[in-house]
Formats: sequence, structure tokens, C-alpha cells
Amino acid sequence: MTFGFTSPTSLTTATGGASRHGRLLEPDEWTAAGIPLLRSPREVVSGLHSRHGPAPSTAVIAVLDPEERLVASASFVQRSASADGWEYRNALLSRLRRILPHDLRRRTPVRTAVLLYCRDSDERWTEEDGAWMWGLRDACTLHGLRCGAYITLTRGGWQVLGEGRGGRHPGSDSRPERLGGTTGEVTPLTPLTLRTGGGAAEALRRTAAR
Repeated sequence: MTFGFTSPTSLTTATGGASRHGRLLEPDEWTAAGIPLLRSPREVVSGLHSRHGPAPSTAVIAVLDPEERLVASASFVQRSASADGWEYRNALLSRLRRILPHDLRRRTPVRTAVLLYCRDSDERWTEEDGAWMWGLRDACTLHGLRCGAYITLTRGGWQVLGEGRGGRHPGSDSRPERLGGTTGEVTPLTPLTLRTGGGAAEALRRTAAR
């Protein structure tokens, strides 16, 4: 399932400030940045959807190790629709700092951050997506991480922007499925809820021991 990039003209006025300040990335800029490809995007998307059950306006920031295993993740509701990459960068960086020690001492980033954003619209690229891309890239730089994929979750399904890869399930209106080996249903998110995934607690213990 592939998607194209189309920027709706209706967003031009609302996000003009972000465009003037350059705090968004156009699709060609994102593609040229050499964002590493996910080996198993469907597994990543399904896992994050099961853990966080995102509803529209929910962002899920996740950190993966070199083997693409989930290290930590957090979800939150972004109520502002300013499409300003600086604001989104601050929101992402705040969550990263809560769930994971930074890697700024490393010469080369080892872990990769990916962003899943659920929105109640179609799959076409918008300037809001461009602002999230800018925010993700900048937050990764400030936290010592590699900037990874930006994934949208819409009514039509999910897509990895800039790669042409996607699927019809899950979508923005899908019910979260239980993770393998777990029981019980996923608790619905509340605004600014943080959830950690993978080995976040273990990573924090290892850092504290050093």
C-alpha cells in the first residue's frame, strides 16, 4: 500500500508561522536526510498501537535498539494545532528525558527514535507532518539519538512517510490488540499519559549503576 505526498492548501494560512521560521521539513528534505529504514515497520506499528492505543491527536515516541527492539516509549496528547516544529520538538524532548537517559556522550548514536502520530484525516502529507518531522529530528539531536521513521496513523491505515510503505491495519479508529503473552485489555489513554515500553526501567538501572 503506497501513498503520495500532497500538502492541502487549507493548512497554508494556519501554519504560515512555522513555514516562515523554517521549523518544518518538506517531504523531499525528509527523504534526502537519509532516515534509516525500519526492517519490520508493521511489527513496530502494531506493537506501539497495542501498547498505547493512540486516538487522534496522540503522539507516540519510541526508542529502538540496533536490533530494532523497543527500549522505551511514551505517548501523549498534543492539543496544540500550531504545526510549529519548535513546539513539537520541546514536547518530544520532554518525554524522551523522562523515559530514557541521553546518549550525548557517544560519538555516534546507537539507538533510534521513531514517532507514530495518530490524526483524524486522510493519509496525505500536511504541514503539521512537516513540523513533527522537524521536531523529531531536532529532539533526537539534542538527546543523542538517531532520527528514525515518522509514521502516521489515519482512517486509511498507517504509513511510513517518505518510504511509500504502509498498511490498512491498524488505523486511527482501530481497537488496540493485546500484546503477545499478555492478558487484559489496554487501558484508554488520558491526556499527557506517559507509558514506558521495552526495557526502559532496566536501562535506567544500568545507567545509575555506572
